[in-house]
Amino acid sequence: MAQQTMTLGQKPVTSAGVDPHKFSLWLFIVTVVMTFAAFISAYIVKKGEEPDFVVQMPAALYVSTVLLALSSGTMHWALKAAQRDALGQVKLGMGLTALLAGAFLFSQWTGWGQLVESNVYFSGDTPLASFMYVFTGVHAVHVTSAVIFLLVVTVSAFRLKVHSKSMKSMEMCATYWHFLDGLWIFIFIFLLYNN
Repeated sequence: MAQQTMTLGQKPVTSAGVDPHKFSLWLFIVTVVMTFAAFISAYIVKKGEEPDFVVQMPAALYVSTVLLALSSGTMHWALKAAQRDALGQVKLGMGLTALLAGAFLFSQWTGWGQLVESNVYFSGDTPLASFMYVFTGVHAVHVTSAVIFLLVVTVSAFRLKVHSKSMKSMEMCATYWHFLDGLWIFIFIFLLYNN
């Protein structure tokens, strides 16, 4: 078992050189990947049983994909600004990211409404219909957790605790954010071409 070593003025790091907070984040990311891998496997099996079932992709999901991609750009901008100690840009970048995330979640909600208008219900005639809600809903829960993380880091930025010499929380937030963005794009493409 790796032990933590610490010298005066340093943060705890395991003897393997891995920050425990970053390790926990990566472990959580692996868990999320495995969860969605299980959903995808189940979807493929069910789709094999009902190859004729098709769900029209709601227009709102196209919009939400663009919004999340833009939010990844603003998050990257905020991260680079923090590395340069451009704290005004950090605050603006984080604020824009939070606004885009809120718009993404609203767009997902709108997408559910469009599914209902198309007579696709969570507890409909086929389990395949529920997968649209499961994929988007579980991802939305993770985005909500990322927004909370984002807001915590944003408050830290306003308190001048995020800067070039204190980047860990910002780096972790950006990593999680970019992961969720990439995950959504993968899910969106998967649903688009396997529907």
